[in-house]
Amino acid sequence: MQFLKTLFWFLLAVVVVVFALGNWTTVPIHLWAGLIAEINLPLLLIITFLAGLFPTLLYHHAVKWRLRHRLAAAERAVADLRGMATATTTPTTLVIDDGDAASIISHSALPSEA
Repeated sequence: MQFLKTLFWFLLAVVVVVFALGNWTTVPIHLWAGLIAEINLPLLLIITFLAGLFPTLLYHHAVKWRLRHRLAAAERAVADLRGMATATTTPTTLVIDDGDAASIISHSALPSEA
């Protein structure tokens, strides 16, 4: 699978290089106050691609960070609840002596969920 992934990225890089070499022309960009910037078309496309990718990547990482922290908080809450549940379910033993025979009854503080 790693080979296919490497092959894909290599072929994509080859396509980008062939496209860049085939379209190596200057493009005028009209800026404010009559300024004109001439830039190569492949460079302009890379800049616009990165201008769209960067905010999206920042948003993705922010969401991933927030969800990771929410999951950690939920896992801590579950661990705390499990700790409280095991602390309150200590088994108690009751010995009843009815004269002839002694009966031992085990009892849990919380009923089971079965």
